[in-house]
Amino acid sequence: MLSISQDKIDSLFELIGSKQPLYLPVDNNSGKADFQKWEKGVKLSSELKTVRSAKDFFFPKTEHMVSYQRKGKEITVEDPRKDIEDFVIFGVRACDAKGFEAIDNVYLHMDPVDSYYKNRREHGIVITLACNEPVKTCFCSTYNIDASLQTPSGDVSCWLSDGKYFFQANTDKGKTFVENAKSVLQESDDASVKSVQKEISEKIEKLPFAHLDLSKFQGKDMLKIFNSKIWNSVSEACVGCGTCTYVCPTCMCFDVRDFDTGDGIRQVRCWDSCMYNDFTQMAAENPRHTQKERSRQRFMHKLMYYPMAHKGMFSCVGCGRCLESCPVNMNIVKVIKAVNETDDI
Repeated sequence: MLSISQDKIDSLFELIGSKQPLYLPVDNNSGKADFQKWEKGVKLSSELKTVRSAKDFFFPKTEHMVSYQRKGKEITVEDPRKDIEDFVIFGVRACDAKGFEAIDNVYLHMDPVDSYYKNRREHGIVITLACNEPVKTCFCSTYNIDASLQTPSGDVSCWLSDGKYFFQANTDKGKTFVENAKSVLQESDDASVKSVQKEISEKIEKLPFAHLDLSKFQGKDMLKIFNSKIWNSVSEACVGCGTCTYVCPTCMCFDVRDFDTGDGIRQVRCWDSCMYNDFTQMAAENPRHTQKERSRQRFMHKLMYYPMAHKGMFSCVGCGRCLESCPVNMNIVKVIKAVNETDDI
């Protein structure tokens, strides 16, 4: 297995960053971390996770889709898509990497394929980093996601152990990355990796939400859960701010807006949220009048509708961001527990 000393990781970043864009978690002014493009002087954050997930690289918050230009009586269509150069994302956690798969199922594996998303996915190289210090809001193990990376994740799996970063290629793109980085890497025994994997697994087992019971979220109980009384209580505090959807690695809803440029129209895709009161607004009606209905839709999709459509895969990866970000402490863990504790399901 190839490795590099922790105090020399900047030399790897410089080597990769000199050839193609490289993004890594960097401390921000609030004491948390965000992904930032590498340049000399930029230091890798020690934070467990970024405020928003890495899905931004493949499904950006706003995206120019097409422009229509008017000149006299002539109208021309301008396609802004162009070939994207290869780029590397270092430090993606296993939960976020699993989130890519959830979006892939919709944007790549269903018709029509989202060519904007596909273009970015094909050019991005994902380097996952094992979670040495999982925190109490993490519950990825509930969905059988392996934060210790004993199960390959991303294009390259990476571990920090005994003062070294270790790398293992999982895909052809990953092999290319490792090959390009060989000049600053050295061969190392994998005993240290196996040791840290064991340590991480033991820490995860001690987390409060390590093994939430999802047994009721099967198709046979769908109507019972939909009509349950729990939605009155779990949604009562929700203010519809949409924060949970914006930090979520798997939320993929969007709106398309047209902007008048003076001599044409610029069409932009932007993130949307099922928690907003106008999300389902149509010309004649809005089928979800209350926050209860909107909250129910969000959690039913994560835990019921999506798994039924995608071979049992949940549309939640247990990253814990919604637990940490919700201003009124409403989250998916509370919903799972409420479903398990109620007497009407």
